Amino acid sequence: MSATSTTNSPTATGARTLDPARARRAAGFPLALAAVVALMVGASAPSPFYPVLQARIGFSAGTMTTIFGVYALTLLGTLLVTGSLSDHVGRRPVLAAGFLVLAASMVGFWHATDVPTLMASRAVQGVAAGLLMSTLSAAVVDLEPEHRAGLAATLNSVTPLAGLAAGALAAGTLLDRAHDALPLVFGTLTAAYVLLALAVLALPETSPRHAGWARSLRPRVGIPAPARAAFTRSAPAVFAGWATGGLYLSLGAPLVALLGGREHLAQGAVVAILTGVGALSSAIGGRAGARRTTLYGTTMLAVGTVLTLVALHAGSLVGFLLAAVVAGSGFGTSFLGIMRSITPTVGPDQRGELFSSVFVVSYLAFGLPAVAAGFAVPHLGLLTTATVYGVVVAVLSALAALTRRFGTRD
Repeated sequence: MSATSTTNSPTATGARTLDPARARRAAGFPLALAAVVALMVGASAPSPFYPVLQARIGFSAGTMTTIFGVYALTLLGTLLVTGSLSDHVGRRPVLAAGFLVLAASMVGFWHATDVPTLMASRAVQGVAAGLLMSTLSAAVVDLEPEHRAGLAATLNSVTPLAGLAAGALAAGTLLDRAHDALPLVFGTLTAAYVLLALAVLALPETSPRHAGWARSLRPRVGIPAPARAAFTRSAPAVFAGWATGGLYLSLGAPLVALLGGREHLAQGAVVAILTGVGALSSAIGGRAGARRTTLYGTTMLAVGTVLTLVALHAGSLVGFLLAAVVAGSGFGTSFLGIMRSITPTVGPDQRGELFSSVFVVSYLAFGLPAVAAGFAVPHLGLLTTATVYGVVVAVLSALAALTRRFGTRD
């Protein structure tokens, strides 16, 4: 009996004891996803505050969209320089640095009393997001559970949109109900990002250090060879989807106000609807193939944007919000199809570089039209600028759908 007990003991112990490395990896996956959500909450939380800050500080609608565009442009510049850095120095140091920089930007929003401070805060936030976006997307794929192949691609499209929705909705709600929402929103986010900077150091390192980090800092858009065909097919849909997002995030709040939505919750709701429906559509639409998903998404982007323009010119706030539901469905599913097309094409040592290229295209589409709109609003007016922007987005979305429909099959 004694011999038998000794023989069986290691097996029994092994059955009860979870391998520490596997346990860290299992815990790291939800932590990485939570970090993505937290990053995107901070990206949309300032949007409902812009009309408040506009009244408090005093700046034009054109300046408002320029503030929005500064974020996208600094994010782009950071991606071009540091997009593949985590492939060389590891995910954890880049993530920790990114969240500390992000915390600093929230302090800036919290205490902004003039336009230069607001611009600087948004620029610093763009730098932080540039450090974090491709690195977090790569970390999510690196830590994907072995028995759930494809889950990371789905969640890499769901979680950013869910975070954008949560940030806009929470900020809008607090603006309407709290005596002073600025410290509540930005103080909480500052603390959360400092904690995340510490928490990500506990993640298992999935990208061991290797030579070439200094060369990786040269500004460039690098697409790993195995991913080039899928990336080329996906680029038009990426551009169309994020141009739609830029339309709503840069002009959504003032357009809601133009249509009679005076409450901050209503102004934040348009962003929450677009991105929340996008996240929900991605979550429930994961079974269709990448090509079909992207085709559906780009078609709904075109339809939703056209409906948005109809609602604007009819003066219908309800119609405008319903159009955001249609466009949001397209935004989420087009991005899901893209992520499912490109994610399996590369290994861990190239994921940072690949996702950096995806987000470079995304934020070119997201930021450049918003900056152009910022310059146009003082001369053309808000409604005319939104109409021109919307027509361009609808055409881009329709072309992306046609490209996917008649192009090479996945």
